[in-house]
Amino acid sequence: MHDLLAEAIQAHGGLDRWNHFDTLRATIVSGGELYVLKGMPQDPAPREQVISLHRQSASVQPFGAPDQKTRFTPEHVAIEKLDGTVVAERSNPRASFAGHELTTAWDPLQRAYFNGYALWTYLTVPFSLTTPGTRIESIAPWQEGAETWRGLRATFPTGFASHSQVQEFYFGDDGLLRRHDYHLDVAGGDPATQYVYDIVDVAGIRVATRRHAFMRAADNSPLREREMVFVNISNLRFS
Repeated sequence: MHDLLAEAIQAHGGLDRWNHFDTLRATIVSGGELYVLKGMPQDPAPREQVISLHRQSASVQPFGAPDQKTRFTPEHVAIEKLDGTVVAERSNPRASFAGHELTTAWDPLQRAYFNGYALWTYLTVPFSLTTPGTRIESIAPWQEGAETWRGLRATFPTGFASHSQVQEFYFGDDGLLRRHDYHLDVAGGDPATQYVYDIVDVAGIRVATRRHAFMRAADNSPLREREMVFVNISNLRFS
């Protein structure tokens, strides 16, 4: 394992502790400009997010109606009633974003797919960087004020559902995640950067509870007037 990745994983709780659990549940509140551009402004109501830790699978409720939830995997996305009745579903959901730009409207299944892979990514890093077939390499550090954050580039395997196949992650001197860069492929491929805050210890695993994503300039600095997405996370439970 790459030395910095090994350090980061240990700082976030270690693989042994991570592998002790199968599922993470959390309360999320999200919003930002992206949802407005996509024709789906996000209300401030809290939602229950559930992810599987060791495979890409996620669900959020309520979604679209009080008695509805989503079901996400890379190959399939669905909106269901709480009793399991399927309201709408789509196989190979990534293909539905072909030709999209930043202002192209999403349908509810596209919104559900985005939520599924995005929250799964956010809640599993850095452990998910050990996914088989992922290539890890060092990159130049990022200077943030008086701090220097060490960087890794991850190239995920084909079929891995996330913002983009290539993403960058920056860690502080304590090994904890500070920043996450990517391209938003499902919305035209524009560059984005996400800052993470308020890391808490939950059952021995350290998780960021606030995330703020911005459009990214050519020099990789955040365009802070363009907050595309924010996510506030609370009530985390591993099982």
